[in-house]
Amino acid sequence: MSLFNIDQINQYLSHISNISPYQLEQLYKAIWETTEMTVACGFLTLVGGLPIALFLIITAPDGLRPSPIPHRIVSVIINIFRSIPFIILLVALIPVTRFLVGTAIGTEAAIVPLAIATIPYFTRIAEVSLREVNHGLIEAVKAMGGSRIAIIKEVLLPEALPGLISGFTVTIILIVGISAMAGTIGAGGLGRYAIQYGYQQFRSDIMAIVIVLLVIMISAIQWAGDYLASKFNHR
Repeated sequence: MSLFNIDQINQYLSHISNISPYQLEQLYKAIWETTEMTVACGFLTLVGGLPIALFLIITAPDGLRPSPIPHRIVSVIINIFRSIPFIILLVALIPVTRFLVGTAIGTEAAIVPLAIATIPYFTRIAEVSLREVNHGLIEAVKAMGGSRIAIIKEVLLPEALPGLISGFTVTIILIVGISAMAGTIGAGGLGRYAIQYGYQQFRSDIMAIVIVLLVIMISAIQWAGDYLASKFNHR
């Protein structure tokens, strides 16, 4: 027997709120759209942000291979994108989004500006976690003849992993929040649902349902992140 019976959930929501079957259907669609945006953007943020953070650490003045000019250029670019409010970035990237996915409206279109907004954010968090790795361990591997790749694989990433997980958890929660913001201008998800069926129809009960769903979603993400961070923390 399934722990969550969809008919029972529908009956419960209909009982606590005068929500129509169509609105319920749209609610489930909105949950899926928010999940899709979060997972896709989270993946792009991880594979985009972590390599950039490693590059900044390696090319820093005290890094494994100091390169001041490339380091400065990448750092400035990261700072520029971090300085732009998401709602402005969302509008400014409409031509890019339309070129990449063929449309500027919808869940798939929202993933592009979401990723561009959160990659710099996670890059800085990951950079801080990597920078906090004990330099004594790095010097020890160097003294034993370890290569840069060995230092990255055997020291930097394993030692920084708990901090990277915690930082990625915070980033995923940020993605959930700004995906709801993107939903207000046609990106879909719980943000669009809250505006269309809650705010515009003066339905405080539907707004409350969306808020509760977001709280549950974010709490689950935070719990999973804290669990994984503690599991990989061997200090």
